[in-house]
Amino acid sequence: MALRLLSTLGLQGVIEPRLEDLSAKLGMPVTAEFAPTQVMLARIADGARGDVAAITEAGIAKLVAEGVVGGRQVNLARSSVGAAVRAGATPPDFSTEATTVAALRAVPSIVYSRQGASGLFFASLIARLGIADEVNAKATIIPEGFTGALVARGEAALAIQQMSELLAVPGLEPPVPLPDALQEKLVFTAASFASVDGGALLDALVALCTPEVLAAQGLAPA
Repeated sequence: MALRLLSTLGLQGVIEPRLEDLSAKLGMPVTAEFAPTQVMLARIADGARGDVAAITEAGIAKLVAEGVVGGRQVNLARSSVGAAVRAGATPPDFSTEATTVAALRAVPSIVYSRQGASGLFFASLIARLGIADEVNAKATIIPEGFTGALVARGEAALAIQQMSELLAVPGLEPPVPLPDALQEKLVFTAASFASVDGGALLDALVALCTPEVLAAQGLAPA
């Protein structure tokens, strides 16, 4: 018997390296599948199931409304959106709205995700700032995965994603968060699938997400 976790990509850096510890603590194997929340919701809609889902708070609310998950819900972490450049390059100045807009206009190429929460947010942000056409003309929009990987390989100059996801990619400068005036801080929430008792796994995930562990992955306590 094994426990199965369906998780947002934003928590991969926290959970994946500690799956053996979770398995030892719970006395049975724990496996995990990681994808952006919107991708994971689509997989769940197609029938994917496990013991616990750990995705965005809004995603869990959707699954609760559909009766897919139920019972206790726990908030695991809070995430911010940021940007990163290749190791050795100069990070963008995101200290204010004006410098952020200037940096997005000046960068020669950019990558963000189509279905990730950060990508959906960034698409709406650049539209609100009136620079969507300008940015998208030089953007690579990937369906899912780590945007920072393209920057680390030299295929784009600037990656936009959750801070935790940018930190998961080697070969980048430390990511820079968007300024508070432009920021979206997401809460990652976990809940058991309906008719499954995922309480022990939920408790183990809460215990795993200490302030120190979260901070190392660019996250904050929820």
